[in-house]
Amino acid sequence: MGDRHTADAVKLNVYVQGQGFPILALHGHPGSGRSLSVFTNHLSKRYQTFAPDLRGYGKSRFQGNFAMQDHLNDLEALLDRFEIEKCLVLGWSLGGILAMELALRLPQRVTGLILVATAARPRGNHPPISWQDNVYTGVAGILNCIKPSWQWNIETFGKRSLFRYLIQQHTPTAYGYLAKDAVPAYLQTSPAATRALYTAIQAGYNRLTDLWQIESPSLVLAGAQDRHITVDASLETARHLNNCQWQSYPNTAHLFPWEIPEQVLRDIDHWLEEHSPEIY
Repeated sequence: MGDRHTADAVKLNVYVQGQGFPILALHGHPGSGRSLSVFTNHLSKRYQTFAPDLRGYGKSRFQGNFAMQDHLNDLEALLDRFEIEKCLVLGWSLGGILAMELALRLPQRVTGLILVATAARPRGNHPPISWQDNVYTGVAGILNCIKPSWQWNIETFGKRSLFRYLIQQHTPTAYGYLAKDAVPAYLQTSPAATRALYTAIQAGYNRLTDLWQIESPSLVLAGAQDRHITVDASLETARHLNNCQWQSYPNTAHLFPWEIPEQVLRDIDHWLEEHSPEIY
């Protein structure tokens, strides 16, 4: 199936779990395939999940600069490599943007979308970051890696750090995911990956007017207090999708799947059951 799109594609490191209909799970920035364990560990009981490290993230190392378009070439090559004719795509944040792009590019292969904390016209309302924010975040992150979910660290540093904009519910569960999945992914994110993302954002990324072309069913999930991609931006995207179910979670932020994992997974399961005839 390879073509000009995938000629220069990078062979991505990918975590494969389970058996069944394929679900391609795409992480955000910073992130890695491991960052999606909250989804893949659950979904792989009934589906086969593919969670790649995108180019420049995790173990998918790449020398030199690249553009956002290159992620799509890599993902199409991944589908070809695993001979995936049809799949559902789950994307978190940047991963959700790539999921929509993949559905526009490969409409016959993408049979459904689960879009988490993302938008086709991403907008944030993050307050300015102070040096204290960075100090508290560094200390909170290091201590949380040494002693995950330590309540003293959560109260003393976590709630005063930049984590307060990523999560609303400072629970041991959320801090457990931060220690296990977030910090390692942050440390493995390349400067080139960051440049590719910010170049696209500064160019005024906006795909709203193209979403009508996506005919497959979609589920859009958002945290009501998300500062990185606002709930209004996610709702705007949901309204532009043809066959879309929308859900917003109160008292949660950008990392809401780590705050309320059981509720989020339950809602995804219900949606999958409801739309299974269209997806498979």
